[in-house]
Amino acid sequence: MSQSRPEIQNSSSPVSLKEQAYGDLKRLILSGELAAGTVLSVRQLASQLEMSRTPVHAAIERLEADGLVALAPQQGVVVCELSIQDIANHYEIRQALEPYVMRRLAGKLTAEQIELLRDNQARNRAAVKQNRIDDLVKIDAEFHQLVCRFFGNDEIIDVMQRLSDKVYHVIYRITQNYPQRATESYDEHEAILDALVAGYGALAAELVYDHLEDGLRRFRPAE
Repeated sequence: MSQSRPEIQNSSSPVSLKEQAYGDLKRLILSGELAAGTVLSVRQLASQLEMSRTPVHAAIERLEADGLVALAPQQGVVVCELSIQDIANHYEIRQALEPYVMRRLAGKLTAEQIELLRDNQARNRAAVKQNRIDDLVKIDAEFHQLVCRFFGNDEIIDVMQRLSDKVYHVIYRITQNYPQRATESYDEHEAILDALVAGYGALAAELVYDHLEDGLRRFRPAE
């Protein structure tokens, strides 16, 4: 048992413990450490997180609402599997939204926004060189979230946020199964950013559509 965990629990309120349990379990699921199909009890999960069952149970309820776990009678907590159709649906929603955002936002980024996206790319490049998969996936997802946030449409931001966990899971699987994809994705993000900054909306839209299509292609059955 770690030395810091008891200190965290003792100094945390029940609400923050619930958030901690939710965040910890979500990371385990999205990283694949709790693989799809894994069946565990609340007691087992509480023991793994070194917490009581109350915050863990609350976290499981949220994860069930997110579609990441299911409660199976007589079994316990089951980690959900994303079907090929689920993955296709998520990518198709993004392919409908993100090119629109690119066309409308091109040439309108502020200096501060450009700096944030350049910083994202710098961190992406460093993570690629060091093969830090966890960081790669987070930074990749952050790039798309930032662009949509800069566009400023609350409904689009909300949709992207609701998709983010499952998309994160998909990107993680791609990066693990196709290591070369990390470098390709960095280069594609760079081209998208250059087009956005230069004001080439149609090009930025085309580039992000193709970028997403490449990810989706890796999950489609060969025809």
